[in-house]
Formats: sequence, structure tokens, C-alpha cells
Amino acid sequence: MFKQRIQRVAESLSASGNDFIFVTPSADLKYLTGYEALPLERITCLAINSQGHAWMIVPALERPAAVAAKVEDSGIELLDWQETENPYAKFMDVLGCVEAPLVNNLMWVEKAWKLQEAIGKPVALANTVLSDIREIKSAAEIEALHEAGRAIDAVHNQMHLWLRPGRTEREVGRDIADAILRAGHETVDFVIVASGPNGASPHHEVSDRVIGANEPVVVDIGGTMHSGYCSDSTRTYVCGTAPQQYRDYYAVLQEAQQAAVEYARPGVSCESVDMVARNILKDHGLGDYFIHRTGHGIGLETHEEPYIVSGNRNLLREGHAFSIEPGFYIPNKYGARIEDIVTCSATGVDNANNTTHDLVSL
Repeated sequence: MFKQRIQRVAESLSASGNDFIFVTPSADLKYLTGYEALPLERITCLAINSQGHAWMIVPALERPAAVAAKVEDSGIELLDWQETENPYAKFMDVLGCVEAPLVNNLMWVEKAWKLQEAIGKPVALANTVLSDIREIKSAAEIEALHEAGRAIDAVHNQMHLWLRPGRTEREVGRDIADAILRAGHETVDFVIVASGPNGASPHHEVSDRVIGANEPVVVDIGGTMHSGYCSDSTRTYVCGTAPQQYRDYYAVLQEAQQAAVEYARPGVSCESVDMVARNILKDHGLGDYFIHRTGHGIGLETHEEPYIVSGNRNLLREGHAFSIEPGFYIPNKYGARIEDIVTCSATGVDNANNTTHDLVSL
């Protein structure tokens, strides 16, 4: 699998007119090699050329970890460097002439500059050379995302155990985090418990605010499974009965989210999915309160291509995986969001999240 991915990158490099790509510890490196290297001050770097040859340089003390990750089994030549050596110069001695180098987008600036100095030519961002390959998921990747969706659904289905008036957001958040791990995740990536006016901040996380009776609570949670693939799902709850105006707004949000899910399919543009949800909210006077994009891609990272946002005219393709998560956020009052992860099939999308979209009263 990793050999095939490296070969696809080589073909993409050749088509772009670039001869090398350099990739440091990141989801990109994990995707291409299976090695989840730590991003440290000592450089670890994969190099792939347009002919499909690959090398990786690692600090000598990290070599055992790279060997254990079976990096060499993918045809990658493994090099190591000692503390007193210049790893950039050593890498270039092996690679030879580099004419048009790319670097992965999340490479630390310090390392990109040092590579550029060692190469003697300006480096450019890889952009779509990597993202175009990573964003189309294989059948195994899609199953991993659906497994992650089932795991986070199991947590949402237990919300009645923890979410009640008199508890703080932080207390509820700790219970949720424990449940995320019990559900099969390897790590907890984020827990948002946003009660009352805190719900008007989409990325609020948690606080010591005490949850009140009849208050809406936005719960957005996710983690990373042992497969390396991520979950991300938002549901909105109320501890009692929400005000009538809120329930009216929420009904509009349900309509917008469902319409976007039903509309999404291969061949439609990313921005048009956003427009479907956004127009419904606008038509009901909530457009100004929908302050973020409708969705983001997901895989080895919680946020990756494709982004479901105005201005992204790229077409959805079979194998795309992304969120559909419209919301409304009214300052100093409350907010709401409904988020599903969906994966593109041949004719539409399949939901990875399948808990109720209703406003759940606890």
C-alpha cells in the first residue's frame, strides 16, 4: 500500500514539473510510510523523486523507531545522522541535484528554510500534489471512518448519563473524554460542551460554567481510532425544554443539514453543498448567524481537503469524506450545530454518524 502511494506521488510530481518532494513528520508522512514520527527539533524527512525513488533521513536515536515502523519494507532507503553532523548537507550528498523541490504544507518554516539553503534552490508548497491523493479514500479508509463514526455515536448515545443541570461543562467534558477512549479511540482530540450563551462560540471547548435548566448545549466531540482515522460529530441537547424561538430555529437547521446531505453526491461542487445549507438558513433570517463553512474533509486529520465552502469549485468525487455541519450562533444567547461525517459513494453519500438529528431533551 505504501509503495503504491509513493508511486502515485511520483507520478503527480512528474505531471507538475517538479522533481522532488520533501515530507517531514505529519499526517502526510504517516499516509506515505506508516511511520508516525514525532515532530522534533531534529529533522526526520522523507524525500521522493519523480522516478519513484524514496529516501528517509532520521536522527540516529530515532532509527530503531523507523525500523520498527517497517519503513524500509516500502522500498525507502533509510539514512541516519549523528548529533554532530549537518543532516541537510548529508541528505543532499545522497540525493544529488535537486532542481524543483516541493515541501509538505505543514513543514516547520525552520526546516523548510534549511532545506532550501542546502538545495540551493527555492522550495515551494506541495499543495495538491499530496492533498489530491490523500483526499480520495480507499474502501479500507472509508470503513475506518465509518468505524470511527460508530464509536463516536456510541458516546453521544450515552449523553444522558452526564449532561444535566448543576454540573459544569468541564465536569461533563471529563466524562465524555473517558467515554471516547472506552468507545475504542486511541486519543481524545477535542471535547466541546457549550451551554447557553457559550453555544454561540463554535469552538468554545469547556469552562467552569454551570449548566442551567432548559438551556441548549452544543456537544462537538471527536478522537482518533487505533486505525489512525478520526471521528467528529456534533449534536445539540437541552436540559429540559428549550424556548420556543430556539426550537423554531433548530427546525430550520435540521432542514438545512438534511437538504445538504441529500444534495451531496459526486459531480456537484463543494461550494454548492455549502450553498444548499446556507440558503435555507438565509431564507429564515439565520444567514448572518451561520459564521463558518458547511464542512471539512476528514481522514488521518480531523480537518483536511475537501473543504465545503463558498469559493471551492472543485467537484465531489467518489471516495471523498467530509462533514456536513451547518449551525447558527446568536451572540450572548445560544447556538446550535448538527454535524455528520459522510462519504461519497457512486450516487450520493453514506452517513458515518447515525444518531438522531432531533434536539434531544435530557
